[in-house]
Amino acid sequence: MIDDFRPSEPRRKQKIIHPLEKPEQPPLPEFDESFEPTVQLPHHQIDEPDAAKEDDELTSVAESGVFKPGKPPHEKRRWHFPKPTTKKQKILTGISAVLLAFLIGAGWAVTHHTTKPADAIVVKKPAKKPAPKPTTVPSTLTGLPVDPSVNQRPVTAVMIENSLDARPQSGLDQAGVVFEAIAEGGVTRFMALFQDTQPDYLGPVRSARPYYIQWALGFDAGYAHVGGSPDGLADIKAWNVRDLDQFYNSGAYQRISSRYAPHNVYTSIAQLNQVEQSKGYTSSTFTGFTRKKEAPSKTPNATSINMTFSGPYYDSHYDYDPATNSYKRSEAGAPHMEVDKSGAQTQISPKVVIAMVVPETRGALDATGAYYSNYNPIGSGPVTVFQDGVATAGTWSKASNTAPLTFTDANGQPLALNPGQTWISAILSASDVSYQ
Repeated sequence: MIDDFRPSEPRRKQKIIHPLEKPEQPPLPEFDESFEPTVQLPHHQIDEPDAAKEDDELTSVAESGVFKPGKPPHEKRRWHFPKPTTKKQKILTGISAVLLAFLIGAGWAVTHHTTKPADAIVVKKPAKKPAPKPTTVPSTLTGLPVDPSVNQRPVTAVMIENSLDARPQSGLDQAGVVFEAIAEGGVTRFMALFQDTQPDYLGPVRSARPYYIQWALGFDAGYAHVGGSPDGLADIKAWNVRDLDQFYNSGAYQRISSRYAPHNVYTSIAQLNQVEQSKGYTSSTFTGFTRKKEAPSKTPNATSINMTFSGPYYDSHYDYDPATNSYKRSEAGAPHMEVDKSGAQTQISPKVVIAMVVPETRGALDATGAYYSNYNPIGSGPVTVFQDGVATAGTWSKASNTAPLTFTDANGQPLALNPGQTWISAILSASDVSYQ
């Protein structure tokens, strides 16, 4: 404070404080304007620099006062990045680092990236697969496409009754070929051939006749029946027929309760095949009909067909159905129906209808005086084939019991049939068939 000042006392000499002197520093090394950092990249590894050696090298550089870039002081050092000391050095070092990173990345991309550019990608078209081989073959019996194994099955012929008490029958619509002729007293009977299909409800089964047996032999077929005429039973033994008689194979047949005997014997193809297998009838060797592709006519000339057998109860009629290219069958003035095991009914509609003129031979009488009809199926005669809505005249022929039944046209060429069910009716004269 001012009051504390005493003039009588001598003033203290003012102390002069001098600034501290800076210690001398060695001058910085001169900068070489041509400096460019050099880097030697190792092939497989980078040697870590030795810290002590690095200090020695830096000390020598500092003492010399000149920094010369280039080869590092020691041959073993492969990396050398001088520490930038000026702004210019820092800029150059940064640019060099960026360029180095870019070159390393580009090199890696070239050597490691395998994806081709879009314009260099070659798209290979898949090899064209060969067309699959057909898995079906024509049925020898019907001409329809079937698995090849079907043709290895035995053909089975079944006698089906056609009396008024036997209608409607079962299984006829599934037959490949059906023969129709008079059995006795003007009553017609059918022999149905099966190979492609295996109906499980088939009947009523009735007795054998010689001419049916002869037709069956042409297909090497097993012959299912319930007894037969005296001539028929004798011929079965004499001709070495594949006999499936119900009298000796009762396990394959049943009598149904909804009908009375003798119109109530039924069977199935599976049951009959078991009998055939047990007897060694494992397949059938025969020549089927010549077949062709369906070709419905645009100008059909046979859309209504009539066949005469013995009277109104057994005479048959057919109406051509263009939608299915088949013929809807009728008899006794009504559609000819068949019924399956569930009770459902279906009208019989073959693809091909054949009227075959077969001469009748002298019939036979049984012990009761009943007259059995007889035909001579060996030889040849006139035939009219109805298919595609058209009637074609020709000739049928059969050379022997085991020979196939064949059809030829007016020029003697095979008369080919449509695939599907073929219905063959034996009539006594050409006048017994008419159509329009």
